[in-house]
Amino acid sequence: MATAKKAASPKSTSAAKTAKPAAAKPAAAKATAAPKRTPNAAFMKPMTPSAELAAIVGAKPLPRTEVTKKVWEYIKKNKLQDATNKRMINADAKLKAVLKKAQVSMFEMTKIISSHLS
Repeated sequence: MATAKKAASPKSTSAAKTAKPAAAKPAAAKATAAPKRTPNAAFMKPMTPSAELAAIVGAKPLPRTEVTKKVWEYIKKNKLQDATNKRMINADAKLKAVLKKAQVSMFEMTKIISSHLS
């Protein structure tokens, strides 16, 4: 009789395991149907770049998001991303005027660029 209980228990746990993933799939579908996020007004406010940064992104006022996009376009166009560690940016003459270093991380770069916006 004890062996019958042991044989029945693996079947009941496997049935419980298969039921859980099926219930998780509809919940994931609901999460993707969330309403669109509205952008933060602080990020969308046009900021004037400094003279050094204007050489890369242009002199007209741009939102922070656009400044970041234009800097990344410049980095990719001139192949300034480090080949071995893609998180590091190797500065050329124009970018070095902004960053004040020969190499910075991409996280440090965004912090430095924000100081060039007013």
